[in-house]
Amino acid sequence: MRQADAAPVRAAHGEALDADLLPGPDRLTDQWTTGLTRRSVLSPTELRPLLDRLVERLRGASLTGGFDPAVAADAARDLVRARVNDPALLEVSLQAIGDHLEAAADTPARLRRVSALLAGFSRGFAEAMRLQVLADHEEVTRAALDARRVAEEARWTSEARFTALFESSAVGIVVFDRLGRCVEANEATAAMLGYGRHELTGMSVDDFVPRADAPELWGQRTRLFDGSLDRLRIVRAVRRADDAEVWIDAVVTAMREADGPPTMLVAVLSDVTEQVQLQQRLEHQASHDPLTGLPNRSLFFDRLGTAIADSESEPGRPGVCYLDLDGFKVVNDTLGHQAGDRLLQALANRLRDALEPDGHLVARTGGDEFVVLVERTPDRTALEVVATRALGTVRRPVRVGGRDIVISASVGVVRHDGDLDPDELMRAADTTLYSAKRAGRGRYALYDSERHRSDVRRFELSSQMPEALRRDDFVVVYQPLVRLADERTIGVEALVRWQRPDGELLGPDRFIPLAEETGLVVPLGRRVLDEALRQGRIWADSHPDDPLLISVNVAARQISESDLVADVTAALERHDWPAERLQIELTESDLMGSPGRPSATLRELDRMGVRIAIDDFGTGYSNLAYLRHLPVHVLKLAGHFVAGTAERDDVILRTLVSLASALDLEVTAEAVETAEQAERLRDYGCANAQGWYYAPAVPAERIPDLIRDPFLRAI
Repeated sequence: MRQADAAPVRAAHGEALDADLLPGPDRLTDQWTTGLTRRSVLSPTELRPLLDRLVERLRGASLTGGFDPAVAADAARDLVRARVNDPALLEVSLQAIGDHLEAAADTPARLRRVSALLAGFSRGFAEAMRLQVLADHEEVTRAALDARRVAEEARWTSEARFTALFESSAVGIVVFDRLGRCVEANEATAAMLGYGRHELTGMSVDDFVPRADAPELWGQRTRLFDGSLDRLRIVRAVRRADDAEVWIDAVVTAMREADGPPTMLVAVLSDVTEQVQLQQRLEHQASHDPLTGLPNRSLFFDRLGTAIADSESEPGRPGVCYLDLDGFKVVNDTLGHQAGDRLLQALANRLRDALEPDGHLVARTGGDEFVVLVERTPDRTALEVVATRALGTVRRPVRVGGRDIVISASVGVVRHDGDLDPDELMRAADTTLYSAKRAGRGRYALYDSERHRSDVRRFELSSQMPEALRRDDFVVVYQPLVRLADERTIGVEALVRWQRPDGELLGPDRFIPLAEETGLVVPLGRRVLDEALRQGRIWADSHPDDPLLISVNVAARQISESDLVADVTAALERHDWPAERLQIELTESDLMGSPGRPSATLRELDRMGVRIAIDDFGTGYSNLAYLRHLPVHVLKLAGHFVAGTAERDDVILRTLVSLASALDLEVTAEAVETAEQAERLRDYGCANAQGWYYAPAVPAERIPDLIRDPFLRAI
């Protein structure tokens, strides 16, 4: 799960397609020309120049940052104006355009761009067809009016013209009387509605559009007869004779006598079922996940925004349960992505069946993440019930490819508190989900505002670290290592700090865990090693009689994800630094928890002469047995052993120093803060110490003074 998943939802029209993934324009023009030629009255020679222009406009619309649906709509209108107006050609066109853009729709946001473009094209085609129908209707009406107005000796001409148009028109034409009864209907109308022409005669508009369903429509009929309304347009579904549903686009006008008021209504009907169904499919695709069929992030945010707005006037507040599968990557890596997809589909169906009957919306927001919207909750307990049911639903084994897959999920539970907008609420759910995962997975966590602010701060720091590394905002400071026998500075430990642009100086506890999570600890550690040896060379050249040991911390990922031996070798050569005066520090947990254990790396460093130290000894495994098998030279005792005042603490301290000496390991004590602690360590046989009793971590320019006297910390 990525933090970006909680970012604000993208614009409804999605993002621009990747031009590098889009095939060449000629491929689309070729496919489109071939498809249209089969049914169009135009030849390939006539179609090609037109389609070249349309392809250029459609590709430009798909690649531009801001998408204007009018571009696609205008392209479709140009197609209809060129007499490419058979409804079947719309399907051919959409198929060709969709196939062409599909390769570049590699993200849900880009898929929305494709859907929006196809929807705009469909709308433009339908609108152009309606205009064409209107033109036919006006021609029919003019013919009818001419028939009433012309002289008796010429009437047969107009009537013949009207009759020819009425009988041969590809669109339906119906004549109604003032009561809404069908006086006459042409063959196209009969075919459209599934009745015989004789059956339609005498039927009422009410048989297809009941007054109770559309009272406003029936109210407009009076305005047509009194002349206050020129035409009435209706787009709605009606029942055919076989009870199937057909979508009709009807334009109704009054037929006026030359010397009197209107007595008839003429309706021109077009069957727009295919266009409406296509539009519905495109709208569904734009708002639903193609793999699971669940609502997608866009539809979820629409519903969440509505629920939040409604909560201001209705009782109860909305809440969300943000769910992420635990270890889903393992399923993909071991069983394959097809098995992973089938698992997601099965879990989506289960969650929908378990939660939607109670009125909850289940959506897939991406990857292995689902979210449940509870639109009205009296309190947080109601959300906990939903979260518990969702966890139980996911835990049940799923049969995929002949085997049972058992997987768990973590859930972040947030109830809207009246202040959060949809984006903020989902960010809160995301950080709460991370808390559930950190707590052990397979459970839910409840939103806590203080913890959320802390997590947001962590995520902000994590996102800023790459740029800080490029700007070299990380500085290295040095804490002296003091030999207890004579209290002389024999070396320094290099420690990193983050100097932020606002002047804030962050300690390693604030950012090193984030660097380890993101992998940035590898380049950061390489930078610290290089800087420490560079600075060491400056000190050595200035004070050749006071050689220093440079001690540098190394994280487990520097061993597992980079060639630490090569990095150390290059840094030693670059700064002409002796290997025996470099000390590498690893924590116990890093030493024991790294995959395959870093024994080969440590042995290679040991052969080079580099010293190996175990840092914070006593906070991890505290198992001296592994020290017999690894080339470790120094134990650095954790500060709590030194600071302890109880007799048991003192016994442990003496024992650890004694055991280390028996294993021929040098002991350095950390966090020495008092003279009494230093004296006690000296008596027990501890070799070296560091801590505020001698000096804190200081900039590089202070080290020469501390070489002469480690007690100059107050200056």
